[in-house]
This record gives sequence, structure tokens and C-alpha cells, in this order.
Amino acid sequence: MKNYKSNNLGFFGKLSEIRKWILVLFMAFIFFWIFNYFTKSKDSSTIEYDTNLIQTQIKNVGKLVVTEGHFAEVITYKDKKETYIPGLSFDKKALVVVNADVTVSFDLSLVTYDIDAKNKIVTITNIPKEEIKISPDLKYYNTESSTFNEFKGEDYNKINKIVKENLAKKIEKSSLKSNAQNRLLSELSKILILTNSMGWTLSYKGNVIKSDTDFQINLSN
Repeated sequence: MKNYKSNNLGFFGKLSEIRKWILVLFMAFIFFWIFNYFTKSKDSSTIEYDTNLIQTQIKNVGKLVVTEGHFAEVITYKDKKETYIPGLSFDKKALVVVNADVTVSFDLSLVTYDIDAKNKIVTITNIPKEEIKISPDLKYYNTESSTFNEFKGEDYNKINKIVKENLAKKIEKSSLKSNAQNRLLSELSKILILTNSMGWTLSYKGNVIKSDTDFQINLSN
């Protein structure tokens, strides 16, 4: 009789032990599920926060970057109207003093980009070309003309065209465009600094941008 009771007690003891393990496993599953749920939610929130922060930063960068310069030159405009009489012509000429204000600008609101939140990659898809604006102030001196070859509107238009062509050549040889590009790179580097600090990758034209130098190389291509 004692053996029967001891056997029963051993059986129920084992059953109680199994229930304890089932309860432990069940509680472990519950804790794991809760941990996994909140961990995933946190990651999702972080990525969403990162994406919004990057979009805000790019929007803040999206302004008009303007570099200004001043150029001056003196040109002599001449025009000759030949006649049927050899050696006889009607001439007109003018000394033109040019002072011009020039601006080189980048409208960074036109920068376009794609954000790959899953892989944490920001890809700049377009950086606008520079816009060059030339505003010349022309003053005419020593203007000479004749009745048969007077100054007309087309002459002033021609002079204005010549002036802008000459100024365009001067701008190309000057440091104005490179200074404007340096300011552009300074603004774009803010996006680079932000993505690096957040563990994201910045890409442009299929290349990973790791420094301002990478931007400079890509912009010149």
C-alpha cells in the first residue's frame, strides 16, 4: 500500500514538474514575442525618423546659392558702309565702356533624390547646372556716324551681343565659376555629413560619396 502511494506521489510530482517547464517555456515565448515586437517597432520608428530628418535637411539645403562678380572692359565698335565709288565709304564708330555685374547661381530646390530606407541609401539623382546672368551697363563715347550710315537699333543690339560674348569668355577664365561651385559643394556636404552621422550611404551618378572630393569629381563629369 505504501508503495502504491509513493508511486502516485512520484507520478504527480513528475506531472507537476512538466507543468512547471511548460509554464516556463510559455512565459519565455511571451517575453520573446514582446521583446521582438517592441524591437521591430523601434527599428521602424528609427528608420522613419531618419528618413524624415534627411528629407528636412535636403529641403533646408534647397536654396539659391549666388556668387557675384564684376567685370569691366572697353571696346571700339566700327562699321563701314561701302559705296560704288572706290575709296568712298560711310563709317560709324563708337568707344564703349562696359561695366557688368555677373551672377553665377545654383537653384538647389531643383536637387532631386531617392531614399532607400531599407538599405539606408540616399541617391542624389539630379544637381542643377549653374545659371549665369550678365547685366552690362554700357556707356558710349566718341560716337561718330554719317547721314548715310547712322547708328540704329540693330547696332546697339550687335554691340550688346559682342559685349556679352566677351564677358562670357572672361567668366570662363576667371575664378567666378569655381567659387560658385565651391559654395555648391559646401551646401551639398551638409547632406553628406548628415548621412554619415546616421550611418546612411550617399550616392551620386552610381558612385558612393565619401568626401567633398568625390562630389567634385562627379560634378565635373
